This record gives sequence, C-alpha cells and structure tokens, in this order.
Amino acid sequence: MKVFAYSYSNPLFESVPDVAIWGQAVDEMYQDLGGYSNGETASHRHQLEKLLQDCQNEPVAYVLVRRLAELGDSVEAVSDRLQIFETLGITVIALEDADQKGQWMRRSEALQLVQALQQNQQSQRIREGHARNRVKALPPPGKAPYGYRRGKERYTLDRTTAPVVKDFFEHFLLYGSLRGSVRYLQKKYNKKISASTGKRWLTSPVYRGDLAYQTGEIMPDTHPAILSRQEAAQVDRLLRRNSRMAPKTASAPRSLAGLVTCADCQSPMTISKVTATRKTQEYLYLRSVSCPNKPKCRAIPYEQVLDQTIQRICEDLPRAVAELQVPSMDGMKQGLAAQIAAKQAVLQQLPELTTTGILDAETAELRAYKVRSEIAQLQSTLAQLPPVDLKATAQTVSIPEFWLDLSETERRFYFREFIRQIELVRDGKKWALELVFIF
Repeated sequence: MKVFAYSYSNPLFESVPDVAIWGQAVDEMYQDLGGYSNGETASHRHQLEKLLQDCQNEPVAYVLVRRLAELGDSVEAVSDRLQIFETLGITVIALEDADQKGQWMRRSEALQLVQALQQNQQSQRIREGHARNRVKALPPPGKAPYGYRRGKERYTLDRTTAPVVKDFFEHFLLYGSLRGSVRYLQKKYNKKISASTGKRWLTSPVYRGDLAYQTGEIMPDTHPAILSRQEAAQVDRLLRRNSRMAPKTASAPRSLAGLVTCADCQSPMTISKVTATRKTQEYLYLRSVSCPNKPKCRAIPYEQVLDQTIQRICEDLPRAVAELQVPSMDGMKQGLAAQIAAKQAVLQQLPELTTTGILDAETAELRAYKVRSEIAQLQSTLAQLPPVDLKATAQTVSIPEFWLDLSETERRFYFREFIRQIELVRDGKKWALELVFIF
C-alpha cells in the first residue's frame, strides 16, 4: 500500500513546503500553487485532481496533508473530497490541524472539523487579497499615516500636515533628542504626540518613501518621501547612539552628560550648576551621583574635564583607529551599489519579457515584487554603513583647533560618535581620564 502527500500553497505569501515536513517517506508528492486568475479559477488544483485519479488506480493506505483546508476553497469542496477518500477506503491524516493532529480521520470523524474551516477559508481569501496588493505595491488597508493622504493607488503628501512631520525630523537631526523634538512639536504646532509615537515616525519606512507590510517586507520608492535616504541614515545612527545612554542624558545640553564615570566609586557623574550669592556667574562641576565612599569623592570642575577630554581625544583617537582593522567603506558601498544597480536592471527587463511572451503578466509582477523587496534590503544595509571614512574623520577631530569653535551641542555629537565612556581615575587630589572608545 502506498502513501501519498498533497499540499496547496500560495507563493504570494508562503513558500512551498519541504518534503521533510511529512516525517516519513512518501511514494508520491502532489503540489498545487495558488495565485492569480488567468482565465481559470485562481486556486484550480490540477495536482489534486491527479491525486484523486491515482488513488482510484493504485492501492493507497493513506494521504498526508498539512491542513484539511488545503483540499478545497470551501467547506463543501473539502467535504466532497473527504467523501471520495472515504469511499475509496483511504484515510486522510492532517498534520497541523490542532484538534486532529496526527490522527487518522475518515469523513464522519472530520465533518465537525470541516465546519470550523469556514472561518479559515475566509481568512485565506483576505490574505490572498492583501498579498495581491503587496505585489502591486499598493498601500496596506487602514488610515494613511500622519502627513499623507490616501490616493487612488498610493499615498500622497498632505500639504497641511507633511511640513509638521518634516520639521520634527529636522529638529531631531539638529539636536539628536527625541523628547526634545516632541516638545518642540507641541510648542510650535500644538501637535501633541508621545515619545513612542515620535520614535515610530523616526523609524517608519513610510516617511522614507517605502511601504512596510505586516509580513516584514518593504517595497521601496512607492510614494513621495518626507525623509530623504541620507537623512534617514543619519536618524538611524542617532537612534542607535542614543540607545546606549539613559533617555535624559541623550538630550542633555552639556556635551559630557552621560559619558563620565568615577573609576574610584564606580558611580556615574552628573553635572551640577553652582552660582555665587548675588552674582550671575555660574560654575559647573561633575560629581558622583551615588558615591558610597566616606568621605565622598570630590567634585571636579566641568571645564577642566572638558579640556582634558579634548586633549585625550587628540592623543588617543588616531592611535586607536590606526590599530583598528577597518574594512574599506568605499569598497563596501560600491559593492552594495552594484548589487542594487543589477537588480534595478532586472526590473527594467521585465516589461520586455512580458511583451515577448517569455513571462506572463502575473509572473512578471510577482518577480518584480521580490526584486523590489531585495533592493529594499540592500538599501537598508547601505544606509547603516558610516557615511564617512573613520580614519579620515579621526585625523580631522584630532586637531585641537577643530574643537575651539564648536558649540556644546556640536561637541556632544562628536563625543558620542567615538566615545562610549570616560573614566575619571583619581590619585589623591590628582585625577586623569581614560577614554573607552565605541570601536
């Protein structure tokens, strides 16, 4: 007696199952693929018809399926095919159905489960509809994101709200502070959003001109972007850098905030402001947040630590970068750009292949969808690379004069590009700094 296996899958949103899923050797494997309709039913099952015919001509012990729903597009169709198998004396084993997993089923035993398939069939049709929209790069269902309107086949810019989102991005790029940008939005436009919403804006592919689907796939360049590719790459780098720090220090006005730690008491150091009585002059100090020592570690003037940090960067950074084995960024970028160009060339060839009849329209659309998804992944990898060469940048920032005209905000940006932590090492009343670089 033979063992047959049958599967039905839709390449729009799932892959063809591997033969290993059956858990045993099968004598014959029958596979149908769903998809577009082209003069016939979209899910016409040629292989299932062949399976039924072979079962009538050969001795078969049982038929393996993943789910009963794969035997038809409706409850009635599934029931009819189970009736045929029962008449032939063939048992059906559904491997994934929760209530009947791994059990032998005849029609009388499966009718109750078949009734429950009705909801599954409806869900399947909805998934197929969404998958076709993805292939055509149509927006997902639902309200358009803030800053856009829903057009006929794509998002279009909302002239009223798009400038608000753009200003939010520009403020974040300038100051690198998520919460500060949220407060700025409320103060200038009276637009109240939470910090989590602001972060979703910063990371959303929609504002970069791409569509993101629940499957995790991204279709690039489907509508006008509010955030350019270069700006998006900078946003990602700022978010990654800020994730290493406490939320409040990420937007602190002082460049050393969140970076200095006392090596003696292992406590992070915060910046304190002191003013003299009846005087407007302010003095800044770095002191340990929770020093357990008695007496406590004394505070250090902020300006002295800042000057010492700049001096140590100029001395230590070139040496640290020289010892680092850094691959050529230009070479990596050129390689990724070449891969993107090759895939874009494939997209340009698809219309001609369709015109000459080598590919039908449905296959060409599915191929274009997959190629665009691959291009989006390559563009994401390219965007994550550092925008400048590390060695060249290290040479520039190692010149003491470079730091003289920078504001505290600008110093904060460069410090966090290179420094993970600054350890303040004490020796009595003397102290020195040790820099821990990110790389």
